[in-house]
Amino acid sequence: MATRIARRPSPPGAGSARPRSEKKSRGGLRSSAAFATVAAVDGVFTYRGRLITAHDLAGLRALIAQHPTASRRALSRLLCEAWDWRQPNGVLRDMVARGLMLALHRRGALALPPRRLTPRNPLAVRRPPRPMGVDTRPLRARLAELRALEIRLVRRTPDEPLFNALLAAYHERGYTQPVGEHLKYLVFTHDRPVACLAWASAPRHLGPRDRFIGWAPAARRRNLHLLAYNTRYLILPWVEVPHLASHLLGRVARRIARDWQQVYGHPVYFLETFVDPARFRGTCYRAANWLSLGVTTGRGHNAPTKQPRVPVKEILGYPLTPRWREILAT
Repeated sequence: MATRIARRPSPPGAGSARPRSEKKSRGGLRSSAAFATVAAVDGVFTYRGRLITAHDLAGLRALIAQHPTASRRALSRLLCEAWDWRQPNGVLRDMVARGLMLALHRRGALALPPRRLTPRNPLAVRRPPRPMGVDTRPLRARLAELRALEIRLVRRTPDEPLFNALLAAYHERGYTQPVGEHLKYLVFTHDRPVACLAWASAPRHLGPRDRFIGWAPAARRRNLHLLAYNTRYLILPWVEVPHLASHLLGRVARRIARDWQQVYGHPVYFLETFVDPARFRGTCYRAANWLSLGVTTGRGHNAPTKQPRVPVKEILGYPLTPRWREILAT
């Protein structure tokens, strides 16, 4: 008789992206610490906000025993189906499940079958193409003079390589392939690119933001996926149009919830970004009515110590609906 794994609903805010404490390598997932992504609390494991009980662990072992010839990839999908572990858009969270099983395997809590294949990771080695054929002549105009200003959602479209290439060539921080939920906007005037905006899942812990929203830890875990983080914003260097940057922020803010719903099956209600106050004032964000929420600690992400080690950043936020706090904090 097949052993059944009890289904338990996953927390709505659990992300589908790879755990942030894990890094990519050509050999697949590699934990930055022996078991950084799974914490034991009174005999119960927590993984990306989900409780893993002794009953769950026994079910995992039974699942592996039931399918002795299954690969790790197949087992992760079987686990997602058994737990009904899905993203808000209905896609199985098999990468998250695989990370959980790998972490438990490394801890010695269960035994996974040997890895059968070490796939080449194209994201680790690929380089965005150079932006060939882009018109780089100076574009100087008043905002009202720009006709046919078009904002295109370019993720998984033929325009995405151009978006990646423009950021790689002209943004001071270059281009980094996003992990998890993300959107890419490329702005054109008469098919000539003028700006790029990249958005991704919000950081998990951000003290000033969390205090501003006023949500408890449980509400944050449930609703973090309802925030979007502006990871890159680029007005191309040959474009000189006063007020263009704040104008585009306002236009994207009016459509991003709808676009996120279309791509991922849920909207977003709050936007955020970081600004380095030692170098920038964030003028375009302030002109678009973004709010200053405070500053970071300077410890960076997953800091091994509590000492500042990276530049302090100002956190800016923008609510998308009057009911944002009611929605996010409950």
